[in-house]
Amino acid sequence: MRATKPTVVVMGVTGCGKSTIGQLLAEKLGVDFAEGDDLHPPENIAKMTAGHPLTDEDRWPWLARIADWLRDHAADGGVIPCSSLKRAYRDKLREGDPDVWFLHVDVDRETILKRVSERKHHFMPVSLVDSQFATLELLQDDENGAAIDGTQTPEQIVEEALNRL
Repeated sequence: MRATKPTVVVMGVTGCGKSTIGQLLAEKLGVDFAEGDDLHPPENIAKMTAGHPLTDEDRWPWLARIADWLRDHAADGGVIPCSSLKRAYRDKLREGDPDVWFLHVDVDRETILKRVSERKHHFMPVSLVDSQFATLELLQDDENGAAIDGTQTPEQIVEEALNRL
């Protein structure tokens, strides 16, 4: 049974604005919001803080937690940011809710490098930006979601997402 309100994963590379956009989108939809980074095991945070990219094996437990969150929110909707860089990761998340909608906040490398280098109090160092882009697999036509230009304001991105939902 489909929820009256959607579940949405705000996806993209580090620094694209997933959390900011996700919070605003959840507010507009009137659904729960959870910070996907909070579901990382401590070992993942330590590894990224040290400047090491996560492996698929590192990501699976985190993705399973996010899939559980999506399952728990499938009836009432919810928004959660999660990089979801590979199709296989998105497939794992769909195990939680097959109808989840992916909002890819699409931002170019130069903009991301600038944003990440200016960020304070975040575990992801600028040295990992290239590994994020190397891992990124764009949404496919058969996936439920849309890529939206992430250089717009958060309000513009959310407005476009609401129109596409």
